[in-house]
Amino acid sequence: MGHVSKRLIVALDLAEPVRADELVEKLSPLGVSFKVGLELFMAGGPAMVAKLASRHNLFLDLKFYDIPNTVAAAVKGAAELGVWMLNIHASGGRDMMLAAREAIDASVNKPLLCAVTILTSMNNDLLAETGNPLKITDQVSILSKLAADCGLDGVICSPLEIAAVKKTVSSQFLTITPGIRPRGENKSDQARVADPAGAIKAGGDYLVVGRPITGADDPLGAARKILAEMGEVT
Repeated sequence: MGHVSKRLIVALDLAEPVRADELVEKLSPLGVSFKVGLELFMAGGPAMVAKLASRHNLFLDLKFYDIPNTVAAAVKGAAELGVWMLNIHASGGRDMMLAAREAIDASVNKPLLCAVTILTSMNNDLLAETGNPLKITDQVSILSKLAADCGLDGVICSPLEIAAVKKTVSSQFLTITPGIRPRGENKSDQARVADPAGAIKAGGDYLVVGRPITGADDPLGAARKILAEMGEVT
């Protein structure tokens, strides 16, 4: 299970650091990685991130999106917290992504740098409302190629776009996929989802799972179920 567990990232989408600590303690024996997003970061701040990062693989999911100089400074600060992975928005463009890449390369700690493509809560109709006439898969492919050209390590995309990303860039370009729902579970506010086995079969490198674990009566059991589904195709 060790190899599989390294590919599961548990999203600590909680507003209380104490609850997050309790959950990390329960799940640590499985060897999974963890993700801190905006909700928990606002509650616990950089000190909490540094604490978690000193003990576990930690993905800092703050989706930086601003002018290049600002993003570079934010990325540098995030890298200094000791995180394993962080992300920016690919739609910020080439100059912004290059600035972020340079900031990572100049840091002592060099976390994986990945780019958000299209949020998994979006569908084609919602994308069109923003003025983008492309289908989501096409836009994800364009942004993935741009991110790769800028030297990023991978992208955040839905499991439905994994194959397109790998075909557009390469099989070595990382795909980190939220929108993972165990078989038979409600997809909640996610529009583009797949089950764990489907995402792994499509070539997904890391799977991000939040509420199916954090909202379960038995988080440890829920995580083990997801790892079992992942392991069916590894």
